[in-house]
Amino acid sequence: MFFIPEHYRGTVDHILITHGTIQDRIEKLAYDIARDYKDLTIHLMCVLKGGSAFFQDLCNAIRKFHDYSRCTQIPFTFDFIRVKSYEGTQSSGEVTISGVSMEKLKGKHILFVEDLIDTGLTMKKVFEKITAEASPATIRVASLLEKRTERALAIGFKGDYVGFSIPDKFIIGYNMDFNEAYRDMMHIGVINEEGIQKYK
Repeated sequence: MFFIPEHYRGTVDHILITHGTIQDRIEKLAYDIARDYKDLTIHLMCVLKGGSAFFQDLCNAIRKFHDYSRCTQIPFTFDFIRVKSYEGTQSSGEVTISGVSMEKLKGKHILFVEDLIDTGLTMKKVFEKITAEASPATIRVASLLEKRTERALAIGFKGDYVGFSIPDKFIIGYNMDFNEAYRDMMHIGVINEEGIQKYK
């Protein structure tokens, strides 16, 4: 019932969230963020690559609410970052953040913009690292998707602004990929076995 590019036909199990629904939800998230950060400049941290589409649409929506309000501050500043996590045999984990200096983040109201919170372990470690090294004024996360998994429940990390709670499926589309494929698909869908074999 929804348009799927011809090059992906037969490789998508089903569409989980349509592009129009994504945009409607982002507008509501932007409204909540603009309300909560009224009179404050937010420092957005876009987590590449998957979060870039969500980041762009969220920025546009925040601008709209800011432009029609009476706020005089800059609505936001931003950085593009990459986060890598490494888990050893003991699940303590180690996280590296590239693309921004810790010194630059001191005293800022940081809002991470992420495409997906899976278990929450990586983002939990990121928060601990930045809090310890940068001493931000506040630190929160906006995630378009948050998976419902037993491990996520055990870790206990929850996003502050979440678009959709989704089942534990491999998600593609809206700039989320499988080996770089599907980033150009506008909807969010679930890959099938044919897609996994084709793009592995």
